[in-house]
Amino acid sequence: MVFSSRQPSTKNFPLNLYQLSLPSPLTLVVLAPHPDDFDAIGVTLRFFHQRGDIIHLAVLTTGASGVEDGYAGVHGDADKAALREQEQTASCAFFGLPAERLHFLRLPPDEKGNPRLDAANHQRIRDYLLQRKPDLVFMPHRNDSNITHQRTYALFRAVALADNLQTWAVLNQDAKTVAMRTDMITPFDAATAAWKAELLRLHQSQHQRNLNTRGHGFDERVLAINRKSAADLDLGGDEYVECFELERFG
Repeated sequence: MVFSSRQPSTKNFPLNLYQLSLPSPLTLVVLAPHPDDFDAIGVTLRFFHQRGDIIHLAVLTTGASGVEDGYAGVHGDADKAALREQEQTASCAFFGLPAERLHFLRLPPDEKGNPRLDAANHQRIRDYLLQRKPDLVFMPHRNDSNITHQRTYALFRAVALADNLQTWAVLNQDAKTVAMRTDMITPFDAATAAWKAELLRLHQSQHQRNLNTRGHGFDERVLAINRKSAADLDLGGDEYVECFELERFG
């Protein structure tokens, strides 16, 4: 068991990632609904990377709809998808993830651009997970207003239950998370926040879109969530925190 097999209780949680005694090496899979979801939890993933754990990243959709038309001279979904994949490749190189562990699944979408909950997409997620047998699977929390985030969890859960996967789902807080239980946290300081901001800004199309539509960059949007969570948890000296809910399968 990576964590206790008992359901988390408010008496003993949240767990501080840095204070856990974890087996090593672990195999992690990150199911990123869009390019950039990996980077939103970059501090936590860097902790595992520096431990020598094996991290695999599967980006489920192209995220083409997140690129403003005409940005960097691109028009049409194919060019926008290629741009976002280039950005994800650059951010993974900055992070230090080996290129062979980054996979773009490009799951076929429905008419609204969300991955279909069909047998074909279920099989692709199943093949990916069964080949890697992860101890931990990271993804955004299921209680989220973003439909692609919801369906990422639904596809994972269907596979985990059907194949009795022995794994933990590690569900992260996101800008569009509606509500979640905080079972585990990764606190970090201003210097680490500066590293994370640089990682996030490599998604330049998202950074510019946020500047245009929200008046602040993609880096500040994500870090504002981390800052607010740290304040809500009253962590004392830690200015930022990434938050997770744990769910045991198998």
